[in-house]
Amino acid sequence: MIAVEDWGLIDYKEAWDKQKVYADEVYNRKRVSTLIFCEHPSVITIGKTGSQSNIIPKPDFLKQMGIDVFEIDRGGDVTLHNPGQLVGYPIFNLVEYKQDLHWFLREIEQCIIELLHKYDINGGRVEGLTGVWIDGFRKICAMGLHCSRWVTSHGFALNVINNLKEFDLIVPCGIKDKDVTSIEKELGTRVEMEAVKEKCSKIFKKHF
Repeated sequence: MIAVEDWGLIDYKEAWDKQKVYADEVYNRKRVSTLIFCEHPSVITIGKTGSQSNIIPKPDFLKQMGIDVFEIDRGGDVTLHNPGQLVGYPIFNLVEYKQDLHWFLREIEQCIIELLHKYDINGGRVEGLTGVWIDGFRKICAMGLHCSRWVTSHGFALNVINNLKEFDLIVPCGIKDKDVTSIEKELGTRVEMEAVKEKCSKIFKKHF
């Protein structure tokens, strides 16, 4: 059984530092595998396969907007976090499940697909691309993991009620011919973040 924690709105660097502590504790069996929910103030992150060229404005402009940029150790390219986006960090020991990162990524995608079905949204996969999509071209959930000693960190970013206009600042995941969407945009109505977290928590506990 996994534990679930909600860190609320937290600065990206603080959350990243806390993830490292949790990952070490999970590895040393001082903490059970833990799914962390949080939201971040607007921030851009670049994964291991990412490029600064996928950030459109100059650094000075982003600084004026108060948007930091972090180069981090997860997989994937460039993504953006902002308030109203549900960020999930599964700090899991895969030795207790299956020592297969591709399997784990597909399981997370399946959890998000099942969550979207709760809102009558038909989420799915795109062959060769990580994450969850609507109609094959609107990305609703980005994913990128780091795995060390079979303990995972980083995770998924599900657009719920966040400002999608900020994604104009980047080429999301380095893919130029795709769009981004959110639960709110797909439904055309506001949803409650707490309800999304509750549903997501139950689904992850069922899978893990």
